[in-house]
Amino acid sequence: MSNTDNSQHLQDLYPFLHSKSKDPIQDQIGLLESIKQKSDESIDIKRQFFANNSEALLNAARAIAEVYKNKGRMYAMGNGGSSCDAAHFCVEFQHPVTAGRPALPAMNLLADTAMNSAVSNDVGYKHIFVRQLNAHAREGDGLIGFSTSGCSDNMITAYAKAKEMKLVTLGLVGGDGGDMKSSGLVDHCLIVDSDSIHRIQEVHVVCYHIIWDLVHTLLADSRGKVA
Repeated sequence: MSNTDNSQHLQDLYPFLHSKSKDPIQDQIGLLESIKQKSDESIDIKRQFFANNSEALLNAARAIAEVYKNKGRMYAMGNGGSSCDAAHFCVEFQHPVTAGRPALPAMNLLADTAMNSAVSNDVGYKHIFVRQLNAHAREGDGLIGFSTSGCSDNMITAYAKAKEMKLVTLGLVGGDGGDMKSSGLVDHCLIVDSDSIHRIQEVHVVCYHIIWDLVHTLLADSRGKVA
């Protein structure tokens, strides 16, 4: 998109900010309306997603609970903003904020800067997740990936390795699911039907908070002592 096209796009989104003579009151009204539209859109997309995917979400939670029941661990991955979701997912399981719920092992594959930069420099960014799975993962563990497009080579490569190693695979994705969906490598692929990166990630946050709660509920009968 050219600078001219981009400027026109911004003007179409926020016409009240681009008039030659601005009225502060109208600017305020316009910006407040923008907030309302975006929050309404976010709520609508969440409602639509959970109306269509609640059973799939529960199945994903059951799969993760089974990993933990069998003394396995979860691994999480993502790129860019989605790497933050991978980190957040792992924190929820390692450091439960609800009393009476034990810590469960979850490793963020983006956490080790030295490892990731070494692999990227030596053999390519495509391999950063695979190398760590080779080192740490065992049959019966789980791998979850976060992506707004589903088309990241490093994640698809990791999913292929995970299937080879007999890991349970899960993914939270947007759009039409991209390669994560079409590859057939992801056992539980939850797709947010939106082309907005922000709206997709907002749904993902709600998903893994719910998954965290469901997993602990499903494990309630076999909980150990809280450290």
